[in-house]
Amino acid sequence: MLTPAPTTPREAADRGPRDDAITAWALAARGGDPDAVDLFVRALHRDVHRYVTFLGADPHTADDLTQDTFLRALGSLHRFEGRSSARTWLLSIARRALIDSIRHSSSRPRLSGTGDWQSAAEHAQPRGLPGFDDGIALADLLDTLPDDRREAFVLTQLLGLPYAEAADVSGCPVGTVRSRVARARASLIQWLREAEHFAPAPAAA
Repeated sequence: MLTPAPTTPREAADRGPRDDAITAWALAARGGDPDAVDLFVRALHRDVHRYVTFLGADPHTADDLTQDTFLRALGSLHRFEGRSSARTWLLSIARRALIDSIRHSSSRPRLSGTGDWQSAAEHAQPRGLPGFDDGIALADLLDTLPDDRREAFVLTQLLGLPYAEAADVSGCPVGTVRSRVARARASLIQWLREAEHFAPAPAAA
């Protein structure tokens, strides 16, 4: 049984297990430790699901992509050597799974409409995220961004990856990630200001 690296209560509450603990679990899972496999999957399942959801996957597709990501990862664990964190490595796999899904979908004829598209869209909206007023869905805000800026913002601001690791996931220089995040923040702030400006005034008592 692998003993994870210690974490503080605040750290565990804010982000879950530390990256070095997760990477150690991945390496132990590569060696055939079933407990480590379970710890590895549990530790990163939420991050993978949020990543593919915020990059445009609908609820059903996000579940499938998350499962596909872990299937791909577990199938290639023998090639993971711990040179990067397991989180970065797994999100790179999630990115490829998402790209493959988009390519596959674009090559198939699209069905016109779905029985309850509005309900599905509402369920896709994340709730309870800090820094955003009630009634403003973060997913709607992120949808206003170009794909590359949205990915950089999600990786660094929502999933908490360092800029260098986000650059590894995205396959671009660190400076490019910093620029994309800065532009994403500026766009989101402008969007929020415009939303506040055009919000209806409260009715007089």
